[in-house]
Amino acid sequence: MNDLGSALRAWRDRLAPEAVGFTHNSPRRARGLRREELAVLAGISIEYVVRLEQGRATTPSAQVCSALARALRLSDEEQAHLMRLAGHTADPNRIPRLIPGSVHRIMDQLAGHPLSVYDATWQLLHWNPLFAATFGDPSALSPDDRNLLLRQFEGKTSRVRFTPAELASFESSLVADLRATTSRYPDDQDLDALIRRLDRGARFRELWALRTVAAHQSGHKVVEHPEVGPVDLDSDTLTTQGSNLRVVVYTPRPGTDARSKLDLLAAIGTQELSPRAD
Repeated sequence: MNDLGSALRAWRDRLAPEAVGFTHNSPRRARGLRREELAVLAGISIEYVVRLEQGRATTPSAQVCSALARALRLSDEEQAHLMRLAGHTADPNRIPRLIPGSVHRIMDQLAGHPLSVYDATWQLLHWNPLFAATFGDPSALSPDDRNLLLRQFEGKTSRVRFTPAELASFESSLVADLRATTSRYPDDQDLDALIRRLDRGARFRELWALRTVAAHQSGHKVVEHPEVGPVDLDSDTLTTQGSNLRVVVYTPRPGTDARSKLDLLAAIGTQELSPRAD
């Protein structure tokens, strides 16, 4: 067991099961959470929890660290310590990926809306259950496919439907926002690699050449959901001070049936409403 594994075990042992909604009617060997309970709360496999605690997995992603910190109810200082143990050392020249507890508390208050959190390169770090139910579950995607820029400019499938004008505005806004990120983190190697990859595409090169700098704008999206049909949403992007995280909140567009559809999706989650024919 290494320092990372020891810390995870200690944090798991100190957390009372009833504090996170687990009841226990039989004797427990573990003082705190069981490994399988931590796995459920963090949304990862129990096998991966075992590997982390035994020191056989030493570099969990920033997203996994954030999920573990959330599940273990770590303080901001403890979460930063976890990130360092996992190799995500804080560096003013690198794009931050730590989600503070204050942001998690905001997300809890907005649970009735689809919500996602991105870093300054538009890499998806966190999402709530209603986001997964509305847009599709990101846990099934590769890290590359969780990057909004790569998905948009490499032509990956999406449930979002734009008008031509909305699409042009959306893409222009994303690229202008990325241009602003380059001046904040000029030495970030991952950012440089992302831009070089995006530069293979003609549409990105066209927008990048304009050298427009601006924060990503709010917008309008229609989500074509396979079970409930079109969901008409407005999106608002909130940028955190210091860490430059992007918190995107989706709200039902006034005058539409989006609220009732979101309520239905909140109830059914990612399951299908009816069986499909093979």
